[in-house]
Amino acid sequence: MNIRVNGKNYSIEVSGSTSLLVALREHLGLTGSKYGCGEGVCGACTVLIGGVPARSCITPVGSAQNKEIMTIEGLEQNGKLHRVQEVLLEADPFQCAYCASGMVMSAVALLERNSSPSKEEIKDAMHGNVCRCCTYPDIVEAIAKAANA
Repeated sequence: MNIRVNGKNYSIEVSGSTSLLVALREHLGLTGSKYGCGEGVCGACTVLIGGVPARSCITPVGSAQNKEIMTIEGLEQNGKLHRVQEVLLEADPFQCAYCASGMVMSAVALLERNSSPSKEEIKDAMHGNVCRCCTYPDIVEAIAKAANA
C-alpha cells in the first residue's frame, strides 16, 4: 500500500482495511495521533486528509491512498512549530494533554479554511474532540488567540 504522509511517500505492507491510525503508529512510527476510543468519537486520533479532519481510528488506510495525509508531526516547518502549536504551548490549556494532538489538528484545519473564526465557529469546529479534563474554555480562548496571531 502506498500512502503520502507529511509530504513523504511511503510503501507499507498492510491490508487496505487496516485503520489509518494503526498504519501511522505501528508501521510508520508516527505516534502523535492517539488511540482514544477506537470508534471515531473522541477525536484523539484526528489527522488531516486533504486538509479535512478525519478520525484515523475508523479510516481504512486504503481510502487515504493518493491523498495527502498530515499528522501532528508534519506541522513543524523548518524547525518552527505551527502557530496553533505555539499558542497552545504558551497558553497551556491542557491538563493531561491526551486530546492535544487531535485538538491541534482540528484547529489547524479550521484556521486554514477560516482565518478569523468567531468563538462559536471555534466551538463548532472542535465539537468532535473530547477533553476528559474539561478544559474547553481555555482551549477555545487559545485557538481564538492563534487566529489573531
